[in-house]
Order: sequence, then C-alpha cells, then structure tokens
Amino acid sequence: MAEDVLDYLVIGAGPAGLQLGHHLDRAGHRYLVLEAGAAPGTFFTRYPRHRQLISVNKKHTGWADPELNLRMDWNSLLADDPDPLLFTAYSDLLFPDAEDFLRYVADYAEKYAVAVRYNARVTRVSRDGDGFAVTDTDGAVYRARRVVVATGVSRPYVPDVPGMEFAEQYENVSVEPGEFLGKRVLVIGKGNSAFETADNLIASAAVVHVGGPGGVRLAWRTHFVGHLRAINAGVLDMYQLKLQHAVLDGEIREIRRAGDSYVVSFAFSRADEVVKDLRYDRVIACTGFRFDASIFDEDCRPELTINNRFPDQTPYWESVNVPGLYFAGTLSQVRDYRKSTSAFIHGYRYSVRALAKALDERYHGKPWPSVAVPADVESLADAVIARVNRTSALYQQFGFLADILTVDGGEARYHEEMPIALFAASDLSTSDNAFVVTLDYGPDHDKIDPFDANVARARQDAANDEGAGHYLHPIVRHYRRGELVATHHVTENLENEWNQEIHIGPLRAFLARQLEPVVARA
Repeated sequence: MAEDVLDYLVIGAGPAGLQLGHHLDRAGHRYLVLEAGAAPGTFFTRYPRHRQLISVNKKHTGWADPELNLRMDWNSLLADDPDPLLFTAYSDLLFPDAEDFLRYVADYAEKYAVAVRYNARVTRVSRDGDGFAVTDTDGAVYRARRVVVATGVSRPYVPDVPGMEFAEQYENVSVEPGEFLGKRVLVIGKGNSAFETADNLIASAAVVHVGGPGGVRLAWRTHFVGHLRAINAGVLDMYQLKLQHAVLDGEIREIRRAGDSYVVSFAFSRADEVVKDLRYDRVIACTGFRFDASIFDEDCRPELTINNRFPDQTPYWESVNVPGLYFAGTLSQVRDYRKSTSAFIHGYRYSVRALAKALDERYHGKPWPSVAVPADVESLADAVIARVNRTSALYQQFGFLADILTVDGGEARYHEEMPIALFAASDLSTSDNAFVVTLDYGPDHDKIDPFDANVARARQDAANDEGAGHYLHPIVRHYRRGELVATHHVTENLENEWNQEIHIGPLRAFLARQLEPVVARA
C-alpha cells in the first residue's frame, strides 16, 4: 500500500474511539477517527433515554492515590498525563446526567488533540489490497492498513415475535410520564433499559408489567453491572408490596391489535407455560441493541455471534474472518459476555489500552511492556502484593485482565494488564514459569444471595476450607510451559487491602513451593 495510507482508521468518536485515538497518538502512529455526529459521544445525545447515567461517579473516596480513585470512577477515560482530565470534575452526582458526560468527552478530545473528523458518517468499508478503503457520506475515501470499529451497538435488537411491529421501541418511545396516565403498559425486556422505562411510569400508569423470558438477574448478586441495578429497581419493590405493577417471567407468543389496545399472548414459565391473553394500552420493547454490519462489503463483512448481535472476535479483538479489522469499546464485550465489564466505560477503557499494546506488539515490533523484578521469592511476592493493592485495571476488569509474572531461569519480569485469553495465545504462555495474577470473585459467586447471611456464611466457610474466597480477592495461577499446575487464593478483605501477614505469608510460601529450586529465598 502507498506510504500515505493511515496505520489505523477508527470508526466512532465515542469514549472508546477517543481512548484509542489518545493511545495511537502517543505511540506516534498515523491514524484518524471518523465520527458521524458533530461532536464526540453522539450515542449519549440520545441514551439513556431518561438522561441519568448508571455509571458511578464516586468523588469522595478518602484516597489521595489517583489509581485507587479510578476504582470508584466509572466515567473517566485514561490519559498519559500527570494531571489527567477526570469526569469527577464535571458532576457532583453519584449517577450523573448524560449532558455532563458529553461536555467531558468534548473536552477530552480537545485537551489531548485526538485527530477526529466530525460529520463523517461511514457508508462503506471495503477491501483495498491488504488494507481497507472507508467511504463517508460526502464520498470522501480514507485508506488504512487496519480499521478499528468503535461504533457500539447502534441498532435495536428486535426479537422474532409475531406482532412485534406493534410495540414502540425504547429508542423513540415518549419519556413523558403524563402520556401514560392511567394506562396499562407492558414493557418487554429484563435489562436496565426496560426497568428504567418502567420506573419512569410507575407513578402515572395504572399498571406496568415488565415481561420477558428468564428471571430478573440482579447486579448486586451477579456482580455484572449490566444486570438490573438497584437504581432502576423501583418496580420490583412495588410488585412485591402488591401495588399493581408486576414482573412477568415467560415468553411472548404474539402481539395483536384489538381496537385501541393490544392483546399479548403470554406463556408463563412459572405456571408450566400456561398461556394467557393480557390486554394493554401501550407496549414498549426494551430488548437491547445490536451491531450494524450493513456498511461492510461482502468480502470484509465480519461474522456475527450471540444472536447475530455482535461481531465475533479473537483474543486480540480482531474479526475472526477479516484480518486487520478490530473492535473496541462495548463491541469488545464478546470476549467476556455478561461476566466482567468490557461492555462499559470503566471496563473497556482498560481493554482499549490493552488493544493498543497488542497492536504495537503485532505490527510495530514493540514487545508488551514489562519490568524486571529480582528473582527471589520475597521480591516476587512483594511485586504481586503491591499491584493488587493499587491496580484499578484488574479491579474493574475482574477475571478478564491479568498481570503476568514470568520466571525463566534467574530472570523475572512483570507484565501488566493482559487479557487472560491473550496470554494463552502469546509467547509468555511458553515460559518455564508464568504466574497469572487476577482479581476475581469466588466460584459460583453469582448463584447465591449475598444478603442472606446464613447462606453467605455457609458458602464462605466452605470456601475457606477449600482455600478460595467468595468476595473479590487476588488469585495467582501458576503455569509451566502453558499448563496450569497450581492456584493460590489470597484471603479476601472487606476493604480490598491485601497487605497483612495473612495475605503475604501464604503467597510467599506458595511461590517458594512452586519455584523451588528455581529461585532461592532472599
């Protein structure tokens, strides 16, 4: 390809596109970000519909360490800057307004001089030799060796249900409660958009039903922040206190028009799929979103997965069938779907940073950053303890990102924030000794009620007997030339501080057992 071709073309100047643009800029690569709107973060001009974010903006932590503060700040982007621009300066609210976030991303793009071309909606992505040609609405063509799509999921996901065309969509239904005064309303869906919509109506509508297959999954139980958050759970309270509103578990078989209202045939899962016809004045579909693959030519259209909602990806966030096509931001959630935090800013800001490192390694001859560590047990344990007590990346991307401590002969090196799946595909997995350090919850943590003290205590006692904690805690897995040979759980702590002898001593003993006689005790 010609020398003036870009190294990277990023589609979308939302939080992920800006985050990646910043890293590409600092690395000195030739890149450009294309944005359909007139300013960064176009998605947030419409969503969430009720304008309140559910991403936490906890300003007052009691800590002076900026890295620790990022554990409680779910909105700020990362920056290679001793005085980074943080969202916490834009709002005092724990759950801030979307307009404040729009101001923040605009200022971020300006402060860090991210190369963005606005009002450049992409209409076509095609192959161009061993790279890509990308065309916008004005007919301008941009050529790049690699393309990174950071557009998010921009189209509604509509289930294949007869009569679904009668349902109003979350993206354009009215958010004025007065328009639903005294009405019977069905909200289809079990996610935060559905409950956000329902909670907006519970004071004005006569009856609000939230319905769909499966039970309601609660974020405080699963630890997945995409499941129902407490801030949107008002309808659950009213349901259980017999205040007309309800949650229906089952499948919608059909929606049909009946004069000025609608009849919904609903098969109840808790009643052996008994089908009942329910009448509503309004039906609202809050069934999620999906990736729009229509801009891609057939020879570079990415394969889709998870009900055709997301592009399928390798551990490098690369399309499984289109080499050189990558994904960033909420699209990257395929790699930890409904388990960790890659679908959200406080998760994918670290995934994007890891992607930038992976691109440098694959295409620019820059090995994954690492530092040398003295190859004695005390120094190795101290390196692990120092990281787990401070890192925000492993804390936010629990069970997904890992630090890798390699010990080969008398040399030890510490590599930070690598996806576990990427480690398995990398040369590091062939090391004589590789210790994969994560923060994660205990086994089956999402299957119990954390507020049931008796159950939680019994599970914790069992976990202690087995050496595995139930709450978030450090886990160190030892691999020898790619084979898992041992696992150590560092005892959990209420305040996530693992710096006492009960944490350090057993870790040193574990490392000594695993490495004997490779390294000696100091």
